[in-house]
Amino acid sequence: MKYRSLGTSDVKVSEISFGCWTMGGLNWVNGSPNGWANVDEDEVMAGIKAGLDAGVNHFDNADVYGNGRAERMLARVLKKLGVKSESLIIATKIGHFPGTAAHAYEPAHIRHQCEQSLINLQRDYIDLYYFHHGDFGKNSEYLQEAAATMNALVAEGKVRLKGQSAYSTSDFEKAVPIVQPVALQSWAHALDDQFIREGSPLQKLMEDHNCTFVAFSPLAQGRLLDKFNPDNPPQFEEGDHRKGSSAFSAEAINALKPKLEKLKARFGATTEDLAAVALGYVLAHPLVACVIPGFRNERQAKCNLAGEGRTFTQDDIAFIKETLHG
Repeated sequence: MKYRSLGTSDVKVSEISFGCWTMGGLNWVNGSPNGWANVDEDEVMAGIKAGLDAGVNHFDNADVYGNGRAERMLARVLKKLGVKSESLIIATKIGHFPGTAAHAYEPAHIRHQCEQSLINLQRDYIDLYYFHHGDFGKNSEYLQEAAATMNALVAEGKVRLKGQSAYSTSDFEKAVPIVQPVALQSWAHALDDQFIREGSPLQKLMEDHNCTFVAFSPLAQGRLLDKFNPDNPPQFEEGDHRKGSSAFSAEAINALKPKLEKLKARFGATTEDLAAVALGYVLAHPLVACVIPGFRNERQAKCNLAGEGRTFTQDDIAFIKETLHG
């Protein structure tokens, strides 16, 4: 396993790290579905063990993943495996679970959720604490106080490093100069690399502020693994955020299939081959610290890890881009 620094800090994370969103299972926040299909804890434990055995040292969580369930499960599993979580880099987030606050970025709510995440994770500090989105209220009314609260948590030793997650360049541009995070997080995959592509506004922002990028959804939620059949498109349960998504429609799956066949012809036809291609594509971009694919079990964890050590040339990267975007 190779390791890369978060920003200019001395904290290094495994270039293939694990995302914990699936561990929260089916879930809703304020009436909107934001979960995944429920998981079996023993299967999750086998997946985490496979990751640890391969050198994964970074797990990405959030208070909203199962409204605390994913944080608590991670802590339980690590304890069962006899692993001290302080030997790992544990990230979590604040922002999508508002509780009874008018806005999740109210200073008191940030403090409350930080303390609750510490309890859930069974830790005294959070290695990397993100603002989970870039909505700091009307006219960014909560931004300054939220950033000050995060700085106070760092000064108190409850947070080591600050992160900012967002879903638009404009939100990053608004938050980063104030928050001063070491890591930015959003989606990045071979179908949509808008945040990390060469010459993007976000790349300049990261260079100017010494940030690196943590990429979620590097497998495009499994779409890049050729695992879905257009004749029988996946059906998702209530509480699964993918339910009703056009990306999983028969038409979308059918349109992607011939492109994936071209990738398989060049790089190999197994699920592991496709995973390696997808993760390698993102990791080839400058300023990417790591990818954080999700997993449900040992098989999926090992699939995520199959590409470790596999190298792709610039011609390979160009071929992937042309195949999926051309």
